[in-house]
Amino acid sequence: MKLLRRLVGTLSPAASLAQAIKLAEAGKRGEAFALLARAARAGLPDAQYRIARCYLEGTGVPVSLAEGARWLELAAEQGHVPAQALLAALNIHGLPDPKAVAEAQRANAASGLFAPASLEKAPDYHRALVWARKAADAGSPEGQALLAFVLTSGPAELRDLEQAEALYAKSSAAGCPQGELGYGLALLRRRASDPQAAVQAAEPILRAAKVGLPTAEYVLGVMNEQGVGVPRSQGQAAQWYKRAAERGMGLAMARWGLALLEGSGVERDTQQGESWLRRAALGGDREAAALVGDLYARGGDLPPNYSEAAQWFRLAAELGHGAASRALGMLHLTGAGVARDPEEAARWFRAAAEAGEAGANADLANLVLQGNADARDAASSREWFERAAAEGDLLAAFNFGLCLAEGVGVERDERRAAEWLRRAADGVVNAQFWYGRMLADGRGVEADPQEGRAWIARAAEAGMVDAQVALAEMMVNGRGGPRDHPGALALFERAAQQGHAGAMFALGAMHGGGHDVPTDRAVAYRWFRDAAEKGHPHAMMMLGRYIARGHEVAPDLDLARLWFERAIAAGVVEARGDLASLPMPRPMVLAVPDEKQAFGN
Repeated sequence: MKLLRRLVGTLSPAASLAQAIKLAEAGKRGEAFALLARAARAGLPDAQYRIARCYLEGTGVPVSLAEGARWLELAAEQGHVPAQALLAALNIHGLPDPKAVAEAQRANAASGLFAPASLEKAPDYHRALVWARKAADAGSPEGQALLAFVLTSGPAELRDLEQAEALYAKSSAAGCPQGELGYGLALLRRRASDPQAAVQAAEPILRAAKVGLPTAEYVLGVMNEQGVGVPRSQGQAAQWYKRAAERGMGLAMARWGLALLEGSGVERDTQQGESWLRRAALGGDREAAALVGDLYARGGDLPPNYSEAAQWFRLAAELGHGAASRALGMLHLTGAGVARDPEEAARWFRAAAEAGEAGANADLANLVLQGNADARDAASSREWFERAAAEGDLLAAFNFGLCLAEGVGVERDERRAAEWLRRAADGVVNAQFWYGRMLADGRGVEADPQEGRAWIARAAEAGMVDAQVALAEMMVNGRGGPRDHPGALALFERAAQQGHAGAMFALGAMHGGGHDVPTDRAVAYRWFRDAAEKGHPHAMMMLGRYIARGHEVAPDLDLARLWFERAIAAGVVEARGDLASLPMPRPMVLAVPDEKQAFGN
């Protein structure tokens, strides 16, 4: 080290630079950096460029983007073309704010630390344009490609696609891989007006891919998969995706993982496919995260795991993926893999709707109608339903009618509700049921039980359970048409087979006597028991009566008391009389041992 210090002191700046280059080539990076620093401080632009590269790459010194950019700018201002091109590239990717860097350096002066990487900021296309143009004007193929990129992808006021294509063509002709890729992409952009442009694009993109440019490899994968400019080939597409994925490109990881999952152009390997999708997702690819979530939610070769699916859907949703947001909402709504939480479901449905996911508005609105969302959601859902209904969406017309009927997100208006429900009834079964009820009850329209019964019958014939029960009740009472107890019994049985507790209770009541069907207390008991076990309050009371009186079952006053108490707790006041009529239970008598028994004497 002493020898190095003496050597540094005797060499001129130019000699220091030359010696530094030799030492770097020999792998002595620390020694090379000391010589480069002397030459750079002396103002040699090539030394400044090289020391900047040391800071940017961590060669012989800790990485510092801020210091790298500072030395690059010094070299670039002296006309160093590679420095100008690299400085343009850094500005495209985002450089630290010089003021923030200065403040951080002052704060860390005592420790000698440089500004941290957290000082990075958004791209500065205007500064990139300045340095890229200088490099391009000096004949740098890299500068030409960078300038073309700014003119293609920068802010609208900087864009000039025609000039960009000409610059890419120059850069491509000079053999610059970025120029090759850019020129190929420029040709692809005009393939709609020029069918041969896609074929011409394949050649420069292929040259860029062959030297290992991952983006070019990925683009070739897409071209082969879709047959754009090259023959369609899933096998070739998969291989290009694999090459780009192995170089760390997130989009390629996702495509390669999907190819493995589906066996598209490659032997199917679910485990490896899932692994590549995970890597892409963890790298910030929201589509890959959504695919992994869907993979676990659907099952298939991998067992269904809703908890795992929720984690990946959440990752994708937090990155703004609409479908994943909706899927996560569904998991929270059903409690699959996560805690059941309608409010959390509403939050993710809202996010999905804001991301433009079709159907999320309806999901959120259904939560609103169930009372599981806030007032803001109620208002927005009503607005969405109203817009969709006005455009002819019958399901939206039904939901808008419900909002008006129930006062959800809007002042209650039964007259308008009936109008919208009538429109929807032409194609929506639920609307037929609701409109029929409003006609039967005279809500928002003149009462017409006969017409109401006809609409409810349409919904019942379509298989709607609530409509079957409502129609059966009208047939029992003769409301809106003739009494028909056997027909009502058949409808109640259809609804009961689908788990409707009210239909089960009605069957118990009809078989219990007093109707135009044969009395059968054994059947009545079974239906009352089934309805009571499903939580039907009046069925609890009737079951208690059957058990207390010994109808088709051995009397059991303690069990009857239990069912009466449950019915009272569920709000059936009438069951209090039944409970009071039962004899008080006899107190339990405990045998008290005598003194000898107690003490064993």
